[in-house]
Amino acid sequence: MNTLFSHVCVVTMDERMSVWTDAFVGVTDGKISYLSKHAPEEKPAQIIDATGMVLMPGLINCHTHLPMQLLRGYADDLKLQEWLNDYIFPREDRLDGRCVRAATTLAVAECLKFGVTSVSDMYYFCDDICGVIAKSGMKANISRGTSMFLGDDFDFEKFPACQELVTLKNKWHNYDNGRIKIEASIHAEYTSTYQLWDALSEFAINEGIGMQVHVSETRLEHEQCVERYGLTPAQVLDCHHVFDVPTTAAHCVHVTPEDMQLLAKRHVSAVHCPVSNLKLASGCADVMGMVRAGMNVCLGTDSVASNNNLDLFEEIKACTLMAKAKSGDPTAIPAEAALMMATVCGAKAQGREKECGQIKIGMDADLILLDFTQPHLIPCHNVLSNLVYSASGHDVVLTMVRGQILYNAGKFPTLDLAGALKELHDYAIPKVFSDDTEEASR
Repeated sequence: MNTLFSHVCVVTMDERMSVWTDAFVGVTDGKISYLSKHAPEEKPAQIIDATGMVLMPGLINCHTHLPMQLLRGYADDLKLQEWLNDYIFPREDRLDGRCVRAATTLAVAECLKFGVTSVSDMYYFCDDICGVIAKSGMKANISRGTSMFLGDDFDFEKFPACQELVTLKNKWHNYDNGRIKIEASIHAEYTSTYQLWDALSEFAINEGIGMQVHVSETRLEHEQCVERYGLTPAQVLDCHHVFDVPTTAAHCVHVTPEDMQLLAKRHVSAVHCPVSNLKLASGCADVMGMVRAGMNVCLGTDSVASNNNLDLFEEIKACTLMAKAKSGDPTAIPAEAALMMATVCGAKAQGREKECGQIKIGMDADLILLDFTQPHLIPCHNVLSNLVYSASGHDVVLTMVRGQILYNAGKFPTLDLAGALKELHDYAIPKVFSDDTEEASR
């Protein structure tokens, strides 16, 4: 046994939502190998005294854009289209791989500090993103977000973003026994045409990979699609076989009841991003409606440009509060359900339900430890309620993926955080934000 967590409160997230007090959890060769109320006879290589702490499965962030770390706080309190077109897109045009590596390193550190052990990311410069993820030890489903307006002039074999996806899939898919997975991505219905949808769907089906897409994030997006096609975004994408592979559909704020039934039938996972949706005034997704329709609903932060952090505990709390306010029902999305969305449902959305999301013998040791001795977590009448309504990512003191400690008490053993910060301040920020054209083009 490599590591033993002793005298810890264990939130298993199993089918019974079992909580074990004063328990022992052992890790051997990256797997959970021991779970008991009694100490093992075998002497472990390392004992972590977790008295007063809570051990739970690592959180899974199912929708984000990691390199947008550079844009945190740059454009706040704006309408979505103004935010995108006038602020975000012009700065993103200045990015290069070097900027992306520095920003992604910082984003991964933030994820690990807040107890996130796996992410689903949609962006570009994906080879650079994968390189950082590979070194970090974290898990990730990486997709090359793709937009296209060429119409009939589109050629999958010549379109740069599509060829990047092919190269990315060949190089990184199932890296390190599946720690990194590559997925296709249509940015959204409103940023592309059917020629791209058909080509990427065919590629994903033939290669056996998943799909990431934004769906009905804003009312304007949804209504303009209906005007163009007489169909909602979910319906028109379905006509082009986008959902024939495992798909995560980000936001789903304005999907109709008919859309929910369709997406459930196609086994599409909705990624609820409550904080980003509230901040951009996109609306409040009907999570209860999607769950009743049979959809798998998980959680995402979106990027820090619209959030403004990667603290998934904030999403857990915002999710349940939003559901209660929207429905007028204080029992809507109880604490147990919100935690499931961040763990079990996230693992299912990533196609990782057999490896993580629960504390069970044989599962990967993707674990996080929270300090419950802090004043704001005392008294603790109900551990699950405290995790949802009182805790935050700042209470995480240790993050482990496959048995490897990636964050511990402010330290990131797999990341060169100091080097990334230097790159960020000396190179990336001047390049992206300088109004000096010569400086920005270096």
